[in-house]
Amino acid sequence: MQRHEFSFDVDASPAEVWQVFHGPKPTVIEHGDVRIEILHPGADGGNGLVRHCHFRVPKYLLSGGRARSWEWLTELDPPRRWRYDAIGKPLWSEATGVTELEDLGGGRTRVHFTETYHVFNPVMRVLLEKRVHRFISRGNDTLMKAGVEAGLSALRRRAGPDR
Repeated sequence: MQRHEFSFDVDASPAEVWQVFHGPKPTVIEHGDVRIEILHPGADGGNGLVRHCHFRVPKYLLSGGRARSWEWLTELDPPRRWRYDAIGKPLWSEATGVTELEDLGGGRTRVHFTETYHVFNPVMRVLLEKRVHRFISRGNDTLMKAGVEAGLSALRRRAGPDR
């Protein structure tokens, strides 16, 4: 099993950061090489949300350099934390990710992200799990921070100058 963790700080309250992730959103979200399709919005607040994600993987997996995952959100605790579970291919795998929002005071939040990744096939696990997870996790911290900051900017523009 592989594990990937990172944290970053943003100039926003936990409630604002929560809104970026769990507020009203389109049914298709694209950020760089990642495409997320919301298949089911879940219950009020997003618990049970189901999404289909497309992202890059190494070309040696013979999938054209693209992968898919089916993910569902659980354990939402607004505005502090949520969890997702996922099944992915072409390297049949399962992943679990937890995002926690730590209030730093003064309108600042530290975002903590932890993901575990496990390939089902024991031979593929030994041969490819670590390399593939390293590939798909590379730059996640930068991409997530950029996505949060872009979402915060959009939220603030919609709220107007007197937010």
